[in-house]
Amino acid sequence: MQFDLSALETSTLVFIGTLIFGALLAAFVLAAGFVALLLLGTGKLVWTVAANTLLAVVHGINAGWDRLVHQASSAEAAADFQAQAAPGTGTYPRVILRDS
Repeated sequence: MQFDLSALETSTLVFIGTLIFGALLAAFVLAAGFVALLLLGTGKLVWTVAANTLLAVVHGINAGWDRLVHQASSAEAAADFQAQAAPGTGTYPRVILRDS
């Protein structure tokens, strides 16, 4: 027995076509949602890796600076520093206030 589409009524063909069209739309929406989730997940992963890398670099710079400062503070100076005379005559320069 062969399947003959001409034996079906028009309303049955419209119903079957509507179901197929709905299934295609549903598949498209599911695929678009899946792609969006993949993009969001990839973006989150890239952002997390970049943020953690930047934080590691900053912590490394801070640790290196801390070691350098502690090493410099514990080192002995080879010679004493001579005090230099200040170019001014007093402790503070004179300030002229016009409104006083």
